[in-house]
Amino acid sequence: MSMRLVGCVCAAVLAGICGMAQAAAQPVGERVAAVVNDDPISTFDIRQRMRLMMVTQGIPELPPEAIPQFQQQALRELVEERLKLQEAERWDLQIPDEAVQEELANMAAQGGGTIEDLTRDLSSQGVDVSTLAERIRADLAWEQLVRGRFGSRVSVTDDEVESTMEDLLATVTADQYLISEICLPVSQASEQEQMYNIGMQMIEQMRRGAPFRALAQQYSACPSAARGGDIGWVVANDLDPDLAAVVTRLGEGNISRPIPQTGMLKMIAVRQHRPATQAGEPGYMVAYAGAPATMDRAEVEKGMANLARTNACNGDELSIDLGSGIGVTALPMLRESDYETVFHDVLANLEEGKVSDIIESEGAYHRILMCERDAGYGLPPRAAVENQLRAEELELLSRRYLRDVERDSAVEMRLSQQDDESGS
Repeated sequence: MSMRLVGCVCAAVLAGICGMAQAAAQPVGERVAAVVNDDPISTFDIRQRMRLMMVTQGIPELPPEAIPQFQQQALRELVEERLKLQEAERWDLQIPDEAVQEELANMAAQGGGTIEDLTRDLSSQGVDVSTLAERIRADLAWEQLVRGRFGSRVSVTDDEVESTMEDLLATVTADQYLISEICLPVSQASEQEQMYNIGMQMIEQMRRGAPFRALAQQYSACPSAARGGDIGWVVANDLDPDLAAVVTRLGEGNISRPIPQTGMLKMIAVRQHRPATQAGEPGYMVAYAGAPATMDRAEVEKGMANLARTNACNGDELSIDLGSGIGVTALPMLRESDYETVFHDVLANLEEGKVSDIIESEGAYHRILMCERDAGYGLPPRAAVENQLRAEELELLSRRYLRDVERDSAVEMRLSQQDDESGS
């Protein structure tokens, strides 16, 4: 891919963004800011995307020093969207307008409104709803394309799921911190003071309203820069001791001074703190077989002996009929108190994958297959963990695919320093 990034802020873009506190900016002449395989992106497109980013991130107004970073992020998103839509078209994949409207309706419903309400709210912020619709169309097209091409390659093993479950348990039983980072490279000792001062200047910009995410994307030298510095939820023991000491002292919403690390200085932002979870009431996900006590017990025992072979734990249709009069139900994760007292001891001692003895109570026969246990920490079920691992692997393939598409494409950036100075 031939991509030439030049300049910082086009005067035409600045004209529409500096006054973002007011919903309606003065109209200005539009220019082509970039061309993606002969498909132009205008300065109007960039301004619209920046406004949409501000609305979705809850930023009422951008300080002037944050505008260049926001513009670069908006332009990058637009370039990627054009590449995604062009690749989908190459594979004859079209997203119908009805699918886009459905997504818009779902988004509006989450806010308790309709598409008309959403359109009006966006318009009051200077955003045309078509800007959001186009982003939705690109996301839907890319998701279908990636799943269609790479879905069969994704494989998650039982060991991976079990390891993830163990990690989740270790995480919820410790204090957790949602953090972001900005890494400033220091190649030699003589640069440390200079980079420290730069870091402090960035902190001052953030105090004045510059978004941490935008600064991280523009200046951070760590891989997390692509995610706006987001590291996600971590426990202190997983961090470098110096960083852990800072993180545990910082309160929510605070940013550290630059911290010396090997080859760099790091600034850490603690976005949220979640105290360690205390064990609560245990929960159980089971497959339950029941039959009336009027049935012959020997017949019931013969039928219920096949409970483990029914695939009930997987939520599938029953692969085996246990016989006339015997019903099977897959129960979701329920707290112990949701079950009748007669089952409590059985549930507490039944291992995953094992089947209980037949229990006769209140005019019925019962048998339980333990699908999954929860010690009371509110962990997600195994199926949800497996689905998440599949989604993460598919996301990795998606990013690689997009890089390949980008490499084989022609992307020309037309914003230049001369344009900025001349205001043309």
